[in-house]
Amino acid sequence: MVLGDLVIFGAYFVIFMIHRAMSPDAFIASQQSLNVTVGVVNTVVLLTSSWFIARSVMAARDGDHERAIRLTFFGGGTGAVFIATKAYEWTTEMSAGYTLGANEFFGFYYMLTGVHLFHVALGLLILGIVVRDLRNPRKRRLSMVESGATYWHMVDLLWIIIFALLYVMR
Repeated sequence: MVLGDLVIFGAYFVIFMIHRAMSPDAFIASQQSLNVTVGVVNTVVLLTSSWFIARSVMAARDGDHERAIRLTFFGGGTGAVFIATKAYEWTTEMSAGYTLGANEFFGFYYMLTGVHLFHVALGLLILGIVVRDLRNPRKRRLSMVESGATYWHMVDLLWIIIFALLYVMR
């Protein structure tokens, strides 16, 4: 599943870069309206979330299931902060007139960040399953904790690339 998502997002990124190369001035002009600070905040939030999840895996490996559960909740909580921050950003962009149909850049912006947001929400569901399994001594499987963490880290990796493409690259 992770490799499939990476291939699909890789295709999205290539298509974005081709279209960007065809209209660099229009893409750069549209990028100027994005709030880089909000993008940085979301990046820090997701990296912090990944740190919590990595620590959760370590706690689960050590047999400290209560700590693993707490850390998974912190990781999921910061994932929820990402969603709230993205909702704020979208609301701000849309109220300024930068909607999905505003231009090609914003079509890509909403598509890439929207598909990523779906993956964050799916990641929160997966983290919920990890917590459920960690709470039940008969269902505790380190492989589930590690698989959930792998998915969550993939979501973070994708955001770093999206952040670079949409907010940073000029």
